[in-house]
Amino acid sequence: MAASSNTRNLLRTCPLCEAVCGLQITLDQDDHVVAVRGDREDPFSRGFLCPKGASLGQLDEDPDRVTEPLILDRATGLRRTATWDEAFTLIAERIPAIAAEHGSQATAVYLGNPNAHTVAGALYAPALIRALGTKNLFSASTADQMPKQLASGLLFGDPLAVAVPDLDRTGYLLMLGANPLESNGSVCTAPDFPGRLEALRERGGRLVVVDPRRTRTAEIADEHLFIRPGSDAYLLFGIVQTLFAEELVEVTVPVNGLDEVRAAAAEFTPAAVQRRTGIPAETVVRLARELAAAPNAVVYARIGTCTAEFGTLTQWLVDVLNVLTGNLDTPGGAMFATGAALGIVRSKPFRPGRWRSRVRELPEAMGEIPVATLADEITTPGDGQIRALVTVAGNPVLSAPNGPRLDSAFAGLEFMVSVDRYVNETTRHADVILPPPRTLQSPHYDFALLQFAVRNYTRYSRPLVPLGDRPSESEVVARLAAAVSGQPHGPEALAALDEFVIAGMLHRAGLDERRPELQGLTSTEQRIDLMLRLGPYGAWNGGTLELNTLLEQPHGIDLGPLRPRLPDILRTASKRVELAPPELLADTERLRAALTAAAPDVVLIGRRHLRSNNSWMHNLPRLVSGTNRCTLHIHPDDVARLGLGEHAVVKSAAGAVTVPLEPTEAIMPGVVSLPHGWGHGGSDQGVAREHAGVSANILTDDSVLDVPSGNAVFNGVPVSLTPV
Repeated sequence: MAASSNTRNLLRTCPLCEAVCGLQITLDQDDHVVAVRGDREDPFSRGFLCPKGASLGQLDEDPDRVTEPLILDRATGLRRTATWDEAFTLIAERIPAIAAEHGSQATAVYLGNPNAHTVAGALYAPALIRALGTKNLFSASTADQMPKQLASGLLFGDPLAVAVPDLDRTGYLLMLGANPLESNGSVCTAPDFPGRLEALRERGGRLVVVDPRRTRTAEIADEHLFIRPGSDAYLLFGIVQTLFAEELVEVTVPVNGLDEVRAAAAEFTPAAVQRRTGIPAETVVRLARELAAAPNAVVYARIGTCTAEFGTLTQWLVDVLNVLTGNLDTPGGAMFATGAALGIVRSKPFRPGRWRSRVRELPEAMGEIPVATLADEITTPGDGQIRALVTVAGNPVLSAPNGPRLDSAFAGLEFMVSVDRYVNETTRHADVILPPPRTLQSPHYDFALLQFAVRNYTRYSRPLVPLGDRPSESEVVARLAAAVSGQPHGPEALAALDEFVIAGMLHRAGLDERRPELQGLTSTEQRIDLMLRLGPYGAWNGGTLELNTLLEQPHGIDLGPLRPRLPDILRTASKRVELAPPELLADTERLRAALTAAAPDVVLIGRRHLRSNNSWMHNLPRLVSGTNRCTLHIHPDDVARLGLGEHAVVKSAAGAVTVPLEPTEAIMPGVVSLPHGWGHGGSDQGVAREHAGVSANILTDDSVLDVPSGNAVFNGVPVSLTPV
């Protein structure tokens, strides 16, 4: 679409999922979105666009979004608008006072999924955590991908060193618990994932999908294998055992622990794991042989396997298999991306469990405590009881296990602050809500997601719409950090924080005198410029990249295919891949003990819709129309066997819901599926409330966790079904 005299076409990256697609956005003279299209000149996404990206204009101008700070009057339950200064002044009065009376551990932070998609979340949320001085950090990570990062940290010494499938060059892809045709990919940044899978098959490659449902991704695969939920680790161990037994192991990277892995796998024979997985032993043997024989192959597993009882073991075994078949750090196998911006430089090997939660003594990982114990920490009296909470772009009442218990816990807090665009099921408890600006009023750079990209790439987007007289999202979080620590919290807090960070980075790099060279319209842009200059492709690190380079190429820059990075990326003490971490070998005893356990009659799993992203995209008419429904997928045989009608009562150890049934042969008998992130009865969002659905996390049990990581278990939850 060519721009008319009353419109203009602008470019930016889509911030609504992990695919980082380039967008062309048409704005009218009043800065309203007229159209959204894929950016065909983006070298990574090449014009790909999904329904979420096409709806960015509706999200950007949602009439239900909060536009001014809101303060809650607890006596009346009513909210009123406030000035920014008034809101920050109240925060500066309350949170430091609570910390002074009860200690800094009486405060906590929860960071939601959208923080991974914003500049403010990446650059300023860490300052907020430091300002509070608390170990009570919770996030969506322990309801999502923490098993993958924990396993990577133990194997490679760095939890951010995550090997991703080299999709564009592989010849064989074994995929477990992932549905990228709906999710667009996860911890694997790959715009147009469907097109990449199609290209794999067109070049003669093979796609095998393992999933309890015949998902859209499974439908296009060469082979789909139904598997009993939560048993992926058994399948992978069966493949590992076969590789050793048939002498098919070919290791091409420096490793320790090969003999220990062989011993751990010994009794998980294909015949032994068949009963647990439902996959025939001969199929397990064939998969092992196919992986070993393929010129290049890769195993990839995602959220369906992370959010299960043995999530960390499954993620560990994924990389074990990639190592044993000679496909780690090899083109077409599992490789490590090279992000352009300087990230966290780890000098020591990763070590989890440096402290434990107060009530349940759950170990931290990456500085976080499992979100499954957040309610315990709020409701259990004693020294260190959480009394004040800050949430940033999160809705744990819907996204964390046992949501009703969290809902009740939040109501008992002494003070709560939320940075959020909506009054939702979580933020309705907040004493102060600080809204970010419109999406198009914020800059965009994917610091985290480009570390997991299937091709090296970089792109920066400036704000497309002026801020006017309201603060940027970066300023909101920076001022919040200043307020909670009792520091001056005016608009100058952002520049002061940025200058402190820039000076520190320059000093550590021995480049203090180069401060005047940094470019950017704001101090935030100058930080980004510095991170690019010091990064792997940076102008101060032997390359050419700096902020101006990205501004001159607004469609993004292709930095080439993934390239081998071992052993340089390793942060283990041995500078070798530690294939048999003691923590994970110990957890195999738990796996072994459950090998012969009786299976529940019916178990619950989650699912994703292409037109939603967790709990935060259900207020857009375009995205909740059609078949995007909160129904329970169930096999017709189970409907008949259990004597069910159009609805059923689904009950677990944690709670019960009544939900409409959607019978389908695309799901295994004995398995039911409910989508994640619904249940909008407590929201001020009109569209979401009209399509409320039910929350799957009424059924999930916050006492059941993946032991090594503390990750919540959303898949394989035992349930019973009865007629309404």
